[in-house]
Amino acid sequence: MRTRFGLPLLLLFLAATPARAGNAWSAVANPLAGPPEAVGSFSGGCLIGATSLPLVGESHQAMRVSRNRYHGHPALIRFVERLARYTGSQGNRLLVGDLAQPRGGPMPGGHVSHQSGLDADIWFMQLSRNRTMSAGDIEKFGAPSMVRVTEGTLETANWSPRYRDTLRQAALSPEVDRIFVNAIIKKALCDSETDRSWLRKVRPWWGHDAHFHVRLACPSGSGQCEPQKPIPPGDGCDPDLANWVRDIVQAALAPKKPSVKKPRPPSADNLPAACYAVLNNQPTWRQAATVKPNPADPYPISEPQN
Repeated sequence: MRTRFGLPLLLLFLAATPARAGNAWSAVANPLAGPPEAVGSFSGGCLIGATSLPLVGESHQAMRVSRNRYHGHPALIRFVERLARYTGSQGNRLLVGDLAQPRGGPMPGGHVSHQSGLDADIWFMQLSRNRTMSAGDIEKFGAPSMVRVTEGTLETANWSPRYRDTLRQAALSPEVDRIFVNAIIKKALCDSETDRSWLRKVRPWWGHDAHFHVRLACPSGSGQCEPQKPIPPGDGCDPDLANWVRDIVQAALAPKKPSVKKPRPPSADNLPAACYAVLNNQPTWRQAATVKPNPADPYPISEPQN
């Protein structure tokens, strides 16, 4: 069973981590041209041949665009646009959070993943398809939580069946490897679904109460992409999920002072060797040997891996 870290510790870390000064990866403005390839792992990698998500489409809108994190492997962009078309067919507009930086790599701030161009944050909240947010709102508007954390239940005032439908549509997409949501949301779905087979890809994690985090499997043509371990069999509607919910509720009701050191920012020191050539716009990146990331380096708290 995966070790769980207290929600107060996670919240303290996020609150105490203002947007850091950009690193070399966040200073790169444009993707590296070339055949698309995701290199390394979701928490230690980079991206070649990225495609940029249109900031406003017929049925989606990118949020927090000043971060320049609306890029991804073409497979990810195709997935997001297809999911948006589904949302649009229901009369709604999909709101899209962070994807990746132009060449992937570590981001300043709270994310450890989103490095290889295969991760996307999708807000649960949706707009009417005929509406868009202003330039100011896309930077400042906060996504509403879908859970009553101290009660371990859905926030029915915010939740909508259409959010369930969008989540299910994402989970049924063959290129999706797993999706992270708050355990309270998954528990509610486990209790309400008659066919729970699609919930297998939906994995519990801390936070993720206002958005769900989609991670694609390594796409074809990405020989240096490092896949995650397969998801365990079953739908995940088991006693371990109930333990997740219990831990989240208890952490919210009785926050404890953190007893561990604050995690370090995502490191660029242990990326695959090819990524240094990608960062520096060198044509030799395909010949660079892949170096495994140091497993002790990534954040132990905020990174969903299960």
